[in-house]
Amino acid sequence: MKNGAEVTAITDITLVTLHHCPTEIGYLSELLEKIAALGVNIDMISLAPAQGALSGLSFTISDDDLGKILSFTASLRETSGIRPTVSSGNIKVTVSDERMRNTPGIAAKVFRAAASVQADLRLISTSDTEIALLVTPPDYPGVLEALERAAGC
Repeated sequence: MKNGAEVTAITDITLVTLHHCPTEIGYLSELLEKIAALGVNIDMISLAPAQGALSGLSFTISDDDLGKILSFTASLRETSGIRPTVSSGNIKVTVSDERMRNTPGIAAKVFRAAASVQADLRLISTSDTEIALLVTPPDYPGVLEALERAAGC
């Protein structure tokens, strides 16, 4: 990586996964609107491949919004077939590098670095210039060090 890569971290992140969630885009839109109406900001989002009409929707929020999301997921559990799981205290580690737009292999280096410390990756999101990995507190120091080494920080 090196040359302009930056590694940053944000602590106190909650991972929410909604198992058996309908994949219909209108339903997902309404779900996200309801979360927004609670004043909860969603960051990383991942939709697993559909299994028929259902899938798993995962997203992250700040631990500060944990109480709001727990009330929301409890109501989902009671009124639908959705089974939520919630895990707080995670850490989002992001590798940013403008060269990702045009340089093959940077993602491979990021994952090789995470693999070198046998990291348990909870969620992954990407953009043209960033790769974000959600990790647990025990894995964080090793992942951070491995990514900084790979990035030349």
